Amino acid sequence: MGDKRSPTRPKRQSKPSSDDAYWDCSVCTFRNSAEAFKCMMCDVRKGTSTRKPRPVSQLVAQQVTQQFASPTHPKKEKREKTDKEKNEKEPMLKRNNHKKMRNAAQKSVSAGKRGEEMMHLAVVACGTRQEEAVSLLKSAVILSQRAMRFHIFAEDQLQSHIKTALDSWPDFIRQKFSYAVHPVSFPSQHQREWSKLFKPCASQRLFLPMILTEVDSLLYVDTDVLFLRPVELLWELFTQFNSSQLAAMTPEHEEPRIAWYSRFARHPYYGTTGINSGVMLMNLTRMRRALFKNDMTAIGLHWEELLVPLLHKYKLNITWGDQDLINIIFHHNPEKLLVFPCHWNYRPDHCIYGSNCSPAEQEGVFVLHGNRGVFHSEKQPAFRAVYEAVRQYSFLEDLVNSFWLPLEEKLNETTHTYCGKISHLFTKTLSQTSRSTQRTTSPGHGNQA
Repeated sequence: MGDKRSPTRPKRQSKPSSDDAYWDCSVCTFRNSAEAFKCMMCDVRKGTSTRKPRPVSQLVAQQVTQQFASPTHPKKEKREKTDKEKNEKEPMLKRNNHKKMRNAAQKSVSAGKRGEEMMHLAVVACGTRQEEAVSLLKSAVILSQRAMRFHIFAEDQLQSHIKTALDSWPDFIRQKFSYAVHPVSFPSQHQREWSKLFKPCASQRLFLPMILTEVDSLLYVDTDVLFLRPVELLWELFTQFNSSQLAAMTPEHEEPRIAWYSRFARHPYYGTTGINSGVMLMNLTRMRRALFKNDMTAIGLHWEELLVPLLHKYKLNITWGDQDLINIIFHHNPEKLLVFPCHWNYRPDHCIYGSNCSPAEQEGVFVLHGNRGVFHSEKQPAFRAVYEAVRQYSFLEDLVNSFWLPLEEKLNETTHTYCGKISHLFTKTLSQTSRSTQRTTSPGHGNQA
């Protein structure tokens, strides 16, 4: 009996390694999928051997600069621009930016109490979210005493409604804040993808460091958020940042066994349960300067350099849009994130299957986040009761008798639901805050609109 194997039979080939699914660009070192004919970062063709590569951060910066650049001038004007003008432009811009930041700082001091920093709050409103946005801002000014600057990003058709609502508030309330309404804007390249990522305009928050260049620190909140404690208490968490941290958020869930990211995510995420970006403290200065580790290049990239490559790599694997991209970034840079307790971003997930936010049980709910549309449906009547109380409240009415006490009565009608059973946590500190606010702020302190 001879060897049954045919001498001409080909040898069994080894399984392809995971690296075969990618190829590294010889110029910028960006890792591309095997199907890509040319580098997604610098457009160099696959297999090209070239001269000494430029640093990838320079290549990406050029690409991002082109995306955010204003419409180009005619070529004739470009050619006429001299080297002297180019050299003089950069220091002039630096001087102008420094002057603007100095003026903004002076306005902050004069608008708030002496020696206090003005708080900057950003919100993005698209679709039918204008009323939510107004209610959010109303909840901020009802309980807070420090000066605030609202940065409202809204679609064109919503801007007049929001302006009219804010301008109609009484003078003693309007003295607490100023505001600016910005158009919703995305990089010209991939504009449609960014604007439709997860929910309309939700990914606008990713570009705030590049848009609000004169702002140092910022509190971003989704429109479906309501403050049940003064904003300044949340703002004080900035003082807890160490030298590396540049953002702060809450966990997406408190229990890993039932958390969404730990069960379903197809991409890297922060920690064991991921993070929720509906309430986000951002040190924009640090975010603009920092270099972020990533899984695409061997060197760190700036925030604005990360966004397009991340979208290209993970757009087929992300469910929650920009929040997923934020999770990916801080998965690779956990030292840059401060995680604060869940009662600063309390959502239906914290009570729908039983209470699982112990800080809220001990101290009460500080910020209520009505995600999944619960402010406008009967699924979670306790959440809707709080939203309706804020929406209907008139600044000229007594805060305790016209807001807090009627709200408690409404919440008592929701005890047939899990979240209704613990709805006393929603008003646990509201009584004290309402009385304190009413003593310091009343129609008698200013003119009425």
